[in-house]
Amino acid sequence: MHPRRRRNTALSVAALALAGTTLGMYAPSKALSPLTWSSSSGSPGAVVEHGSDAVVRVASRVFGLSGRLRVVVADPSQTVQLPLEWVQAASPLDVAYRWEPVSGTQMRLLTGEGQLAHGLFAPGSAGIWRLNLRGSDWAQSLENLSVITRVPFAEKRGGYLNGYRIGTYPTETAPRGASYAPPAGFIEVTPENQDLFVSEHFRLRNFLTKDQFSVWPKYLALDLRLIDKLELVIQELNAMGIRAEHVAVMSGFRTPAYNIQGVGEGGRALLSRHTYGDASDVWIDNDQDGYMDDLNGDGRRDTEDARVMLRAVDRVERRFPELTGGAGIYRDNGAHGPFIHIDVRGNPARW
Repeated sequence: MHPRRRRNTALSVAALALAGTTLGMYAPSKALSPLTWSSSSGSPGAVVEHGSDAVVRVASRVFGLSGRLRVVVADPSQTVQLPLEWVQAASPLDVAYRWEPVSGTQMRLLTGEGQLAHGLFAPGSAGIWRLNLRGSDWAQSLENLSVITRVPFAEKRGGYLNGYRIGTYPTETAPRGASYAPPAGFIEVTPENQDLFVSEHFRLRNFLTKDQFSVWPKYLALDLRLIDKLELVIQELNAMGIRAEHVAVMSGFRTPAYNIQGVGEGGRALLSRHTYGDASDVWIDNDQDGYMDDLNGDGRRDTEDARVMLRAVDRVERRFPELTGGAGIYRDNGAHGPFIHIDVRGNPARW
């Protein structure tokens, strides 16, 4: 869908990223050609020419280090930052904004629009949103990035959130530092939005806890640094000459109630990174047969193929130390094939 001008001139579609807690104002750029971001561009996050009427240009960094992120997570009613460069002689001081609910989101509160000069405020309720901008003689719908507002953790009651069982985080009553504090909030996943792409290769539903199949809505803690790292691992494998097109996610977010069922010697950790939404158990499955592919070409599909993935993880962490975390290789046990655990806990760990 193309944005609209009052004079019926088509504007190119730009993407938006929201991060941080304050609004940053950007001075108009003087010599920029009309540009917009394109997912089909040759290099990750590249900016490519597209039309002659673009009002804004989006910094490629907002799509993550991989250039493949497709969502931003925000908290309801909080101020957020707009990293836009103004291509034409437009001023952000004259721009109004409005949030449009998408992917089945219902507008529950009559909030979600205002003037950028006063700061950009996220919608006041949980959902998936598209941002519309409007100047004195132009309008632009920012469609290449979805904005997700999550449900605050404080809305959880007695281990449940809106009928969905989450359980209790051990650190709710016995704090152990910021890295183990309960998540600030949860993404509400519905039948309508479960297929939303959070990045080029991953959807919301890939990271849901594997239980309560008939309960909707479901809730998900998800750290976008994990998604960015997984996309970088895919890119690294392909750079190493190893085909990586489809990644199977065996386990993403695990609620504490689900995780506690496997806690014990040789099992899950009580403070598993999975319960914080920054860990996943994955394997490369290009043919989507449910089993690790033969990545090293030795004619077998075993932990040596997971070790190939580990080498890609190591290379990604050397290039991007801010994504440092844990990685561990697991064998086929009869119930599943070999896989690798990847997380972004902040300190290096290998097993």
